[in-house]
Amino acid sequence: MKTIINSDLAPSPVGPYNQSILAGNTLYVSGQIAINQAEGNIIMSSIEDETHQVMKNLGFILTKAGMTFENIVKCSVFVKDMEMYSRINAVYASYFDDNTAPARELVQVANLPKYVNVEISCIAVK
Repeated sequence: MKTIINSDLAPSPVGPYNQSILAGNTLYVSGQIAINQAEGNIIMSSIEDETHQVMKNLGFILTKAGMTFENIVKCSVFVKDMEMYSRINAVYASYFDDNTAPARELVQVANLPKYVNVEISCIAVK
């Protein structure tokens, strides 16, 4: 059995998917990009601002599911340019405790939806 969980604070899906699916006690969160739902724009002023908006969007969905960043067990990070790794990583790291941070991969891809620089998805467990 699965439960669809969408937050009005996070961007509406741009395709045939939901923001997240809760299956048992595991939440699967779709990849988030830096769309500011309240303002209806993409945040791309800097890679740091872009990454913060992505993390905020993940946080909105986690909150709707009754979870926090502490519940995340795995993240997948997709970047357009590996040269931005350290700047993305610095922002990403600010959302987790070093001792309990989730498993993760970060890979460079040819392109991302709406031509953004970073997309992050995650899996969280209650």
